[in-house]
Amino acid sequence: MQGVSRKTQMFTDSVIRRMTRISLDCGAINLAQGFPDFDPPKELTDRLEEISTRGPHQYPITMGAPNFRQALARKCGRFMGRTLNPDTEIVVTIGSTEAMVDTIFALTNPGDKIVMFSPYFENYRAQAIMADCEPIFVPLVPPTFNFDPNVLEEAFKQHPKAILICNPSNPSGKVFTEEELKLIAGLAVKYDVYVIMDEVYEHIVYAPHHHIYMNSLPGMWERTISCSSLSKTYSITGWRLGYAIAPQHLMDRIKQFHDFNTVGAPSVLMEAAIAGLDMPDSYYAEFGAHYTHMKELFTKGLDQIGIPYTDPQGAYFVLANIGQFLKKGQTDVEFCEEMARKVGVACVPGTSFFMEDVNDIVRVHFAKKDETLLEALNRLSDIKAKMA
Repeated sequence: MQGVSRKTQMFTDSVIRRMTRISLDCGAINLAQGFPDFDPPKELTDRLEEISTRGPHQYPITMGAPNFRQALARKCGRFMGRTLNPDTEIVVTIGSTEAMVDTIFALTNPGDKIVMFSPYFENYRAQAIMADCEPIFVPLVPPTFNFDPNVLEEAFKQHPKAILICNPSNPSGKVFTEEELKLIAGLAVKYDVYVIMDEVYEHIVYAPHHHIYMNSLPGMWERTISCSSLSKTYSITGWRLGYAIAPQHLMDRIKQFHDFNTVGAPSVLMEAAIAGLDMPDSYYAEFGAHYTHMKELFTKGLDQIGIPYTDPQGAYFVLANIGQFLKKGQTDVEFCEEMARKVGVACVPGTSFFMEDVNDIVRVHFAKKDETLLEALNRLSDIKAKMA
């Protein structure tokens, strides 16, 4: 029998999703996979109930229902500070994951290089490998997760086709400053490199930090692709509604791959989600305040337990140091699996995110109801005894 793809030997299954399966198996609180346990805004669920029987229920236009793209153009254009053409500059995808895959395939050829920062979301490396591209990693240095401009330029000197940036960053919680983005933009122009932005956490930013769109910087619209989704902003991770925004000369190529990668996002969910896209600015202020509350509740609890962590500037993760609890010779993967079963809290081993030699970091997320976070903290309060 012939062998299967050699690419399957270059990455494993998703460790994040594996930890979800383990948490389900042993009844642990799932702080591994980043999804909330609270409901979406009532406006969305009311609209979904209203249209559930009458539809639309059939295939949409592959690039996304026209009224949904129009709503996306209004909402995203408002925050990006530009007028977006819903017909030529937006494509609707099955979550931001598909938007990223379509974009990478549209921009690159086999053998091309893609710059990405470490720590990184585990999908990125696998997506690059699937496209026969070579990742070039530039370290974000804890605890502030800043990067060395000289190291970054050395990466650009290797003639990459693109740089991939998650802002705010999963898993580090870093929010790139305007100065940092302008530095990256300058290198992208100097070395003629495309910029792929993963901006799914754009509305989860903690004061005094703020999110800046790369495509809003001078000279960057023509070479930037913004990938995002409705999953985090409206607490609908299971609806799988994502999108890419790009200038027409790039969007035409992204749509080519999208056309054959999927038949389109769910029609009825696009229709219902328009209610979220039409939310007033007050929604985003309240949304941000809620996430600030969850972050403060959870990090205060970690302080009381004595678990060190890096304080995120954005997104909804903390990177916690579990070095004091590791047994001699134990890997972080083994630790997380044991912790899920013995402590009853699931998290993600840091080796899923770092190219550097890191074995004492885990990613924990806090997008949960107060009672869920308090119970998780209660279970963690005697982690040392449980893991002994």
